[in-house]
Amino acid sequence: MSSSDFAERPVGPHISSVRMSAITVTRMRSEREDLPIAPPNAPDEAFYVITQLADMRHHRLWRGGNLVYDGGHTRGALAITDLREEWQCQHLSAFDNVRFQIPFAHIRAFALEIGRPEFTGLNCPAGTRDDVVLGLTQALLPALDDPNASSRLFLEQVTLAILTHLTQTYGGIYLSGPRKGVLAPWQEKRATEFLAAHINVDFSIAQLAEKCDLSRSYFIKAFRATFGRTPYRWLLEYRVARAKDLLLSQMPIAEVAVACGFADQSHMTRVFSDIAGEPPGNWRRLNRLQ
Repeated sequence: MSSSDFAERPVGPHISSVRMSAITVTRMRSEREDLPIAPPNAPDEAFYVITQLADMRHHRLWRGGNLVYDGGHTRGALAITDLREEWQCQHLSAFDNVRFQIPFAHIRAFALEIGRPEFTGLNCPAGTRDDVVLGLTQALLPALDDPNASSRLFLEQVTLAILTHLTQTYGGIYLSGPRKGVLAPWQEKRATEFLAAHINVDFSIAQLAEKCDLSRSYFIKAFRATFGRTPYRWLLEYRVARAKDLLLSQMPIAEVAVACGFADQSHMTRVFSDIAGEPPGNWRRLNRLQ
């Protein structure tokens, strides 16, 4: 390759974007293998969902100034990054990926709309491959090439499909299919709203069943068929989810326990450890921004 050929190559990656409701979708691609380290992201109450459209041989990723990854990704690899933290990336080989920038408020509102107030965030293990996100992303490529020619209805449908998949697969939300013996949508909404409102107030299953105009025994079976867990387990997981939100603040752990309906800090520690896999103090140290 001559020096003139090299000079004609673009310095940075080629970028194209389209906005779908509150979600911004951006495609980034480059043939270069010598791109400089990208500047850090601006802090944002949002997260990136990044899927690789092609194999990427090598890149480096820094989180808060610390190198956390040095390697490649295969086509279909998925990563989810919290934009409240500082990230920097250096691509050292050709790449082609699409990233969805989704505000926390938007996906939380989506979760509430479908009657799942227990949602607090997304967790995607390193090395995850997700062909569903890859397929939905490929359907968006024409819109990214020509945003003005894209159908708003189509973009909204893809947005809904992506949010549903992300919250169910990486957000711990259980969505029931069209089966007999499950709660109707209005009953799901009423039940979860009642549970969320009684996070630290005692109540009986009979009271909860009455809100859904069902008998106690039928309600328990229908709730489990709908959510994949008992009302008691749902409430415990919701309390832990609320506790995670409060643990990101300066509130003492003992006060978090009381605010989330636990008897005391010891009680919360036992339940939190069982559900989250670690005690609340450890979780706070690993997740709270300094």
